[in-house]
Amino acid sequence: MDRRTLLGGVAAGTALLAAPHVVRAQATITLNGASQFNDEHVFTRAMSRFADLVKQYYGRPVNFVMHNNSALGLEKQYFEYMSAGRAVDYAIVSPAHMSTFSRAAPFIDAPFLFRGLDHWNAVLDNDMFSPIAEEIDRRARVKLIGWAGGGVRNIFSSKSASNMAELRGLRIRVQGAPIWSRTFQAVGMAPQVIAYNEVYNAIQNGVIEAGENEAAGVEQMRFFEVGSNLLMTQHAITVRPLCFSTQTFSRLPRELQAAIVQAGKEAGAFGRQTESSEDSQKIAALEAAGRLRRIAFTERPAMQTAVEPVMAAYAREIDAERIFARINAQNA
Repeated sequence: MDRRTLLGGVAAGTALLAAPHVVRAQATITLNGASQFNDEHVFTRAMSRFADLVKQYYGRPVNFVMHNNSALGLEKQYFEYMSAGRAVDYAIVSPAHMSTFSRAAPFIDAPFLFRGLDHWNAVLDNDMFSPIAEEIDRRARVKLIGWAGGGVRNIFSSKSASNMAELRGLRIRVQGAPIWSRTFQAVGMAPQVIAYNEVYNAIQNGVIEAGENEAAGVEQMRFFEVGSNLLMTQHAITVRPLCFSTQTFSRLPRELQAAIVQAGKEAGAFGRQTESSEDSQKIAALEAAGRLRRIAFTERPAMQTAVEPVMAAYAREIDAERIFARINAQNA
């Protein structure tokens, strides 16, 4: 090898070391997702749709790696990882896990917030939670790029009830967030906070008479065995944001960023449509199998009216009055 060739090779190697971005630009980008569930769960399917759409809109190779079945922990950990910009780049996470960064985050998933599925869809399609999303992006460095969810929560009970009077005094398990106890008390029930995995035994032993959940939870936890009456109160509809790490996002090419934003919105809509339709199918299947009895609730508007003062006070407490006003004004 002559001296000129040797010097040329050294110069080329030095240039590559001085400009590592050139090497990175040629490498295929890998994005890591996480789910607590298996491939068949609607959350995992929504994230799979997200990956497919990103590839379609970006038009260049991108590797998506899904870590299912809680391989990387639970949703709370996923959010922490995304906030730190490591391990997890995207995941579907309950708003409850965002409250450290935004007092208003749990409002996204509050009971008695929506009048029904049409109202719920209209609120999400019109991006009414964008002020909360902006705060979470700013403070937690996590973007909410899509709105999934769609499980309609009803009351499973050991006793039948079809109106407000028959609900009065019902001992029911509720989630730990104070707004759940406040609203259920306003309706006239006697809410109690009990660990989720203790609900079955608590009803079986007469400690409580009822709980509340979407159809998937009633089926998975076999709550129909101790609470075979499904009171169709439709008191809550789940909202599950599709999240993406802001730190990861900022490092990506602009074309890929645009694809992620577009795909996130569409994948969230897919998740909502899928979960809400499967929710009603699960109820129908359980009823057809004789495992539960669907009880029509005749005073849903009266229930909504009873909780309005409580919801308004809660909105003031967490600085979400404007959002609440817009939601109430939304026609469905």
